[in-house]
Amino acid sequence: MIDLTPITTVEALGRFRQLPPVHSRELAGLWRGSGVPTNHPLDGVLENLGWFGKRFHPNLRADALLFQIGPGRLVALDPAYIPLGLALRLGSLGRTRLVRQCFRFLQRPLRAHGHTATLEMQDFEGIRSAALVYDRQPITDRFRRIGHDQLFGMMSAHGDPRPYFFTLTRRE
Repeated sequence: MIDLTPITTVEALGRFRQLPPVHSRELAGLWRGSGVPTNHPLDGVLENLGWFGKRFHPNLRADALLFQIGPGRLVALDPAYIPLGLALRLGSLGRTRLVRQCFRFLQRPLRAHGHTATLEMQDFEGIRSAALVYDRQPITDRFRRIGHDQLFGMMSAHGDPRPYFFTLTRRE
């Protein structure tokens, strides 16, 4: 189990490096996400907007961003419509009630029409493990195994040196 109390990016990266790899074929299913606070601009933003997690399909395609829009009701949003650069620059704004309320109105036009990312095996610092490559954003999520039903994730946005860390826990 990863402790979700605030840590530094260096500490989170050290933990990530120590964990064993996971194979992309093992990930099929629904996963609940939670951010790991490291003072990244996106800390708390996804949770404020109702982020649920990710869904991986047996064909190695994925719903990269699942949001909860009601009790037991999930919707996949297309990351292509998210202004990544703006979100990284104005992260604190994404933690406000106003943005959360506006986001509710934007969920319908932001809905994905099909899967939005592909699972593959990638090397990171000499270790081959599962990675999720977004179709229309310069984002890669890399995964390491915490336990059988829990993963440690590291999101990298091309051109931004700051990784965003999160955990995923398998749901039935």
